Amino acid sequence: MESHEFQLWLSGIGNLSAEQRTQALAFLSERGGGDEDGWRGGEAFGESVASSARGRDRLDALGGVGHLKVGGQGCPHCAGRNVVSWGRSHTLARYRCKDCRRTFNALTKTPMARLRKKDQWLVYAMAMLEGASVSKAAQACKVHYTTAFRWRHRFLSAPATDKPKRFTGLVEADETFILESFKGRRSDIPRLPRKRGGKARHPGSFFENIAVLVARDRHGATFDAVLPQPDAASIKAAVAGVITQANRLVCDGGLPLRAFARRANIRCHVVPAPGKPLPEAPHFHINNVNAYHGRLKEWMRRFHGVATKNLANYLGWRRAMEAWGPQANPENWISSAIGMGPYQQLTR
Repeated sequence: MESHEFQLWLSGIGNLSAEQRTQALAFLSERGGGDEDGWRGGEAFGESVASSARGRDRLDALGGVGHLKVGGQGCPHCAGRNVVSWGRSHTLARYRCKDCRRTFNALTKTPMARLRKKDQWLVYAMAMLEGASVSKAAQACKVHYTTAFRWRHRFLSAPATDKPKRFTGLVEADETFILESFKGRRSDIPRLPRKRGGKARHPGSFFENIAVLVARDRHGATFDAVLPQPDAASIKAAVAGVITQANRLVCDGGLPLRAFARRANIRCHVVPAPGKPLPEAPHFHINNVNAYHGRLKEWMRRFHGVATKNLANYLGWRRAMEAWGPQANPENWISSAIGMGPYQQLTR
């Protein structure tokens, strides 16, 4: 077995269940023959594996994800695939590209590069999955409040860009509006401050509201974008190549979406009222995207207002949680943070 193949196999040991580990030990014990130059006895080998797995889980939060990322995406410097293992440094496996002759690890050129306290990443990932506040996450990880805040947005930088590259079949799309917020800003606020998020004076398109476009196909793939203006040009810039002529767009008749579909030659079906499809066309509705709007806003309520400059990160947070579904766990959350999110894994 090649060295890099062995490292990839070894990285999966920490993910084995107790029963799987017992079966693996029995198999290796039979094949090893029990001699001094072969595998060690089952009990001693098991203790070594368990100790190694515990140490790796504690020190290297990436586990086998790093090997999968390098195997799937290659060298971060030149995208070459001729990569070999190159030892370890600071608890992370390193690799060397034979094409550009540069070394790297799984975090190189990712938002998580050079982030310290890796032994607390899994704890912090669990806090994010639970939607914990920054102060509670800081307390759980025994780090300062400002460190926990910086970690939040380092963890969210990659999920914010992890979106489906193309939709299939019928696509529902609709805008929702979130109140503009200058949360965290200390000066040059163009209005009086609001407390705990505040409430918009007028719903819908209004100068205080930020337009967020959400599109979903019937397979559950979700795309969202913060629009600089609620118009057809902004929608075209956001969804170019994602919604194509191969799709059929369903919307509630808003002028920007209809104008976008007309200019892009995309078939568009306008529902007479949200949640009330016509009896002769029951599959034309926007119930899925409207339900997503409701879940998004209910989830965001716990933050008592999200700074508009960080809104894209929070949209990515919610989108990644929905995409992972039952598989949303700390390991997969760290996988998203290093650029191996659910959509990136499906399209690589």
